[in-house]
Amino acid sequence: MFGLSPRELKRQMKRLGINVDVEELEEAERVVIEMPDKNIVVDDPQAVLMRIQGQTMIYVTGSIREEPREAETGGGVEVSEEDVQLVASQAGVSMDEARAALQATGGDLAQAIMLLEARKKS
Repeated sequence: MFGLSPRELKRQMKRLGINVDVEELEEAERVVIEMPDKNIVVDDPQAVLMRIQGQTMIYVTGSIREEPREAETGGGVEVSEEDVQLVASQAGVSMDEARAALQATGGDLAQAIMLLEARKKS
């Protein structure tokens, strides 16, 4: 994995003076990165969790594919234009972004606004 086993990776980092905790996530079956309009899916992933200087990183390799976001939510949730306008104005985003957030949260207005606010901060 990644050209180095977790043990060898830890040894190499120690040689560089970096204290790292490395854990192989052997039982991972799938990794999904959710985006407003699509999901990036890694099937049969090989994943290593690394903790370095208070930060946690996950390195993932595997078979990567994209799927439409609606496929994950079972076709989506009907949201009113009024709800979309409210979320867009409260979160300060476009109507399309508000609609996607409402779809992602199953039509929950508060969750959609919080999701959009969190995305703006990152």
